[in-house]
Amino acid sequence: MRDSFALTPRRNGVQAGAPRFRRLPINMTGNTAAPREGIDQSVARWRAETPGCAQRIHLNNAGAGLMPESVVQAIKRHVDLEATIGGYEAAAQMEPEIEGTYDSVAALINARRDNIALASSATGAFVRALSSFDFAPGDAIVTTRNDYPSYQISLLALAKRQGVQILHADDLPEGGVDADSVRRLLQRSRCRLVTVSWIPTHNGLVQDVEAVGAVCEEFGVPYHVDACQVVGQLPIDVRRLRCDYLSATARKFLRGPRGIGFLFASDRALNRGDHPLYVDMRGAKWVAPEAYELDPTARRYEEWELPHALVLGLRTAADYAIQVGLHIAQDRSATLAARFRGAVGQLPGVRVLDTGTSQSAIVTLEFAGRHASDISAALSERRVNTSVTLQWYGLLDLGERHVESALRVSPHYYNTEDEVLEAAGFLRDLAHDLD
Repeated sequence: MRDSFALTPRRNGVQAGAPRFRRLPINMTGNTAAPREGIDQSVARWRAETPGCAQRIHLNNAGAGLMPESVVQAIKRHVDLEATIGGYEAAAQMEPEIEGTYDSVAALINARRDNIALASSATGAFVRALSSFDFAPGDAIVTTRNDYPSYQISLLALAKRQGVQILHADDLPEGGVDADSVRRLLQRSRCRLVTVSWIPTHNGLVQDVEAVGAVCEEFGVPYHVDACQVVGQLPIDVRRLRCDYLSATARKFLRGPRGIGFLFASDRALNRGDHPLYVDMRGAKWVAPEAYELDPTARRYEEWELPHALVLGLRTAADYAIQVGLHIAQDRSATLAARFRGAVGQLPGVRVLDTGTSQSAIVTLEFAGRHASDISAALSERRVNTSVTLQWYGLLDLGERHVESALRVSPHYYNTEDEVLEAAGFLRDLAHDLD
């Protein structure tokens, strides 16, 4: 049965002089010319199914993973179909496949299809979930010192307009949110929402989101988990997280296209009547001049206009990740990241910034006296993809540690040990030049 709502207030730039590296021979697989012994058949197959592996050593999966050929073809086929028969007609013809996206995404996080909404990005999903709450002056939102900057900025904008308090839980000594600190903040504030980035964008920390979920359940406070850097890298079970909302994107470790993501909204949130501030005809039906009925599922969080080619790309990427196996992806990407950390951790002038007892496939490095954009540009000349983290991306954490910029290196399961060691070799050459 649909819920009826009347129109009443709701109360629910690269620097000059970049160092030049010694060029090592690279073949068209992106590895050194030396034989790559020991690569098992699965890795060889994943690489053969990933066209980008023939062009680059791609260690920027925390930015955007290389899409498998099957994902690329799913997108292209639908664009071609739209061009041939029309956009509406293509959507109608492909409706069963488009609808299957909800099943594939749900299987990825151990949820039901009715709890899945499609969104333009993880941030877009988060903002629509955030707009479900009618915040009042004096309300509080609890977050962490390592949350994604777009979320932190959104919360600050909300505080400026609505008078909401933004409270940051303390970190544990070893790094990562302290669940007991969250408990203390809930005890002394009028908290309406807790939000945590499971894996931050600016270092390899993995936060204990399950422990925070247990505290939120104890206090009956709604809980949001940002899984932007998690989906496709680690197994996810939303039941274990006990979260009301989870947001994610397709383009990172899931290896899907840019411009599409999803939101999980729990049965608890849907049954409360949670819905975004602005609901369009995708999420509700106009049933009377002054009333509307919400869609009973999480689709109340969607907008009517969806990029169906990207939706099909998301479905294919989710199916591909499930076929690979999330535990395999986790173990292999973490092993490659640890191998890289070990290879560069003792280099002169290099500081590994990753904290926490559990670390992800994101490796962040600070170079004494050099901006990370110089390092990333020099690696790019050698066809090695990395990215740069700036202080304001993790202001509370990196600012406290006086880190202006860092190199972010993020391998995934389809990378090889030869690739991470070659990248480490380039950095070793640079470190000796700077010593």
